[in-house]
Amino acid sequence: MSAPNRKIRIGDLLTEAGYITEEQLGQALEEQKRSGKKLGHVLVESGMVSEDKFLRLLAEKARLPFVELKHYKFREEQTRKLPETLARRFRAIILSERTDGFLIGMADPMDIFAMDEMQRILKRPVFPAVVRESELISSLDSVYRRQEDISSIAEELEDELKGASDFDLTTLMGGGKRNTSELLVVRLLQSILEDAIQAKASDIHIEPDENILRIRHRIDGILHEQTMKKQRIDSALVMRLKIMSGLDISEKRIPQDGRFNIKIRGHMVDVRVSTLPSQYGETVVLRILDQSQGILQLDRIGMPEAILERFRTLIKRPHGMILVTGPTGSGKTTTLYGALSELNTPEVKIITAEDPVEYRLPRITQVQINPKVGLTFARVLRSSLRQDPDILLVGEMRDQETAEIGLRSAMTGHLVLSTLHTNDAISTATRLIDMGAEPFLVATALRGIISQRLIRCICENCKEVDTPSPREKIWIEYLTGKAFDEQTAYFRGKGCHQCNNTGYSGRMGVYELLEMNEPMMDALRRSDGSAFARAAREDSRYCPLALCALDAAQAGKTTIDEVFKVSASLEEHPEPSAEPPSATQSAPSMVPTPHMAELTALKGD
Repeated sequence: MSAPNRKIRIGDLLTEAGYITEEQLGQALEEQKRSGKKLGHVLVESGMVSEDKFLRLLAEKARLPFVELKHYKFREEQTRKLPETLARRFRAIILSERTDGFLIGMADPMDIFAMDEMQRILKRPVFPAVVRESELISSLDSVYRRQEDISSIAEELEDELKGASDFDLTTLMGGGKRNTSELLVVRLLQSILEDAIQAKASDIHIEPDENILRIRHRIDGILHEQTMKKQRIDSALVMRLKIMSGLDISEKRIPQDGRFNIKIRGHMVDVRVSTLPSQYGETVVLRILDQSQGILQLDRIGMPEAILERFRTLIKRPHGMILVTGPTGSGKTTTLYGALSELNTPEVKIITAEDPVEYRLPRITQVQINPKVGLTFARVLRSSLRQDPDILLVGEMRDQETAEIGLRSAMTGHLVLSTLHTNDAISTATRLIDMGAEPFLVATALRGIISQRLIRCICENCKEVDTPSPREKIWIEYLTGKAFDEQTAYFRGKGCHQCNNTGYSGRMGVYELLEMNEPMMDALRRSDGSAFARAAREDSRYCPLALCALDAAQAGKTTIDEVFKVSASLEEHPEPSAEPPSATQSAPSMVPTPHMAELTALKGD
């Protein structure tokens, strides 16, 4: 295989192939002069020619291979021979090492300067292959993770700290001349944060054990672990994080919370810090909030259209309480901020009470809860009513006082949005009564409840058809109340380099929306939880979370395993009988049953 012909002109190739006209080429050349971009980029971005057609034609005329990176199996020991800085600068990645040199995937195989430079660095001949730039960037992010850098810096720091009696607090706080250990701590923390941003992690867990230090990243809801020798590295990291967050570095006996901002790879990132004393030292959890992405709009959070329309109708009512429920990390805050972004107009006064304030919103009065000085949800809510608000957002209904003030505010002409930690929408209303709120208040003020979960999406790069097992078919039949449809296709991710061999990439929300009607309100006034649950299930508009997740699986967005996780408990479904239900049978009633051997075994699978 030889290097590409230096005389190939992209514009001439495309016009000769009939992909673009001479007029379009002239327009693209003008745009190239104005923007300074390469002609190929201009043509693809303007939509004059598709990226696939352009690259395949280029590969054919230059006699170069065209490589699909979707399912390509990289060998990291070979790929990492090209430094990351050069790989990203030249948009190139080593595909394989051969006896005659390296095969390198390039977004622009006509870049002779890049090839010469890579050949100089690698000290062997390089041969280009054509790859899609979007796939290349994703592959670079996957291959050039910073675990090795983190381990290497940690080893340096360990050697530096051996024998040291204590840290130089003046240096750590930014005064005086920085010593080697402090610089290594900063580099280590920078690498940890950059690796987390690159992997699209939502949280970083720094956990000291007896002899090791664990660093775990939560990616798409699942923790991924890296370990290293401890040797006081954890103390150095915790001290640096406390200083950055404005926390008390001398206090190690009680939990502390703080936050700091940092710029990582061109993005301004807000990091929430939480420390907790443990047996082997302080554990730290960093919640990463990428402020550059802004607030997600309601129509972009993945809510089904039917539920979205009803939810929008609810939040545009002049008064009443709307609750968003689910466990920690289920996306409740994202949904509430999405609602506020639609309600936030110059004509409306909005006040929020949050703990903590995660995103800064223009035109909205946001109050940070601080129990240490008596600034509780109830106190902020009570004081907010004197500020003439139209809409109130309460971060969480934590106690009876907050719940009752919120409910009374909803009765007196205010729209109140809040969250509650419950498993589903049906149990939420009765939870308010259990907290001590008056039943008539709940029945009168509550307008709607939306419960949600986040489930993992199948990786599109390695998506393949999945055949449900017999037990999974039984579960689906009793969830839907219908015979299993053999024509419905289900999918799973096989696992590839782009999804870290998990088969999943990204997450989506699943939702259930419960709107109050007269039978439900009557049951609440009587504080009859069973009657309320029965009235809710009889509502034709109510669709449980598990069925919403099953719809996503049948649409090819997620797996059956993720549907299982959404179901609060398999005990909600009756034990399967010998005969499967017919297509005409109605859905089973959701009542507990004492015999659950089959479904419990399925859950264990």
